[in-house]
Amino acid sequence: MAVKNVLEAVRDTLFEAMGRDQRVMVLGEDVGRHGGVFNATQGLYEAFGEDRVVDTPLAESSIVGIAIGAAFGGLLPVAEIQFADFIHPAVDQIINEAAKIRYRSNGDFGCPIVIRVPYGGGVHGGLYHSQSVEALFFSTPGLKIVAPTTPADVKGLLLAAIYDPDPVIFLEHKASYRAIKGEYPEGEFVLPIGPADVKRAGTDLTVVSYGMTMHYALQAAEELSREEGIEAEVIDLRTLLPLDRRTIVDSVKKTGKLLVVHEDNLTGGVGAEVAATVADEAFMYLDAPIRRLAALDVPSTPYHPALERAMLPSKAQVKEAILELARY
Repeated sequence: MAVKNVLEAVRDTLFEAMGRDQRVMVLGEDVGRHGGVFNATQGLYEAFGEDRVVDTPLAESSIVGIAIGAAFGGLLPVAEIQFADFIHPAVDQIINEAAKIRYRSNGDFGCPIVIRVPYGGGVHGGLYHSQSVEALFFSTPGLKIVAPTTPADVKGLLLAAIYDPDPVIFLEHKASYRAIKGEYPEGEFVLPIGPADVKRAGTDLTVVSYGMTMHYALQAAEELSREEGIEAEVIDLRTLLPLDRRTIVDSVKKTGKLLVVHEDNLTGGVGAEVAATVADEAFMYLDAPIRRLAALDVPSTPYHPALERAMLPSKAQVKEAILELARY
């Protein structure tokens, strides 16, 4: 089994999918000859040509709209939004068109598109290159939202997303592109969209996360296991919508405590729904108040490194929160 980083996993999975199936195509800004701003599509243009790797104008509404039309024509489009911050002009196409097509057609039509979205801070991108946008779409029935955190999960979930009959927003944390490495399965490897993954078993408390903060949670849990004997169970959501409520609730019933960590703003985030689910379904099992740790409620990630660090959750903060909750 090869070892790759997250960015290589995205690129190689696209190569595999396009090599196997002529219906798979890629479109977006600079995805062709340039290979994408992060090189996630590097080499695809040369391998598959301009009919299947389509450079588009800087117009996100048209990128998603064209993808929807291509899907109606029998293709399997993978649309790239260059930065999550640029997705807002396409919100109407995503929420009012793609997400509602199956419902409005009484099940006669699906919309098999994937929208790849590089998101998140920690890369000193400033105001318009660092946003987390998952909460914007989290309350939209008809959409699926996937947020893999390891190269293996990237491959398994991206292949599943490409062949899903309904629209999938595929979140890729920019800070993980080159920083996170891991095993990359060779050959056919598909993971189901929906189930969370228990990345670390534990008995003292449950930590639920996704994206880069999931890696912080794992690191903090390992350190506290060695230093304090605290055994935290770490759940990687992987899929945000639909939310795997069963795995979360079962874990909390075992541990009695819950910490939810994510990089998006605290108010109205995915963590609020996780907390509400546990309050509804596992309240009598709780031995401590539910704790949430997230980014500060500010308009966007600051450019200055010191301010960026102050705004985003860190491994140290996750470790402190686990320790405090374990001692409650």
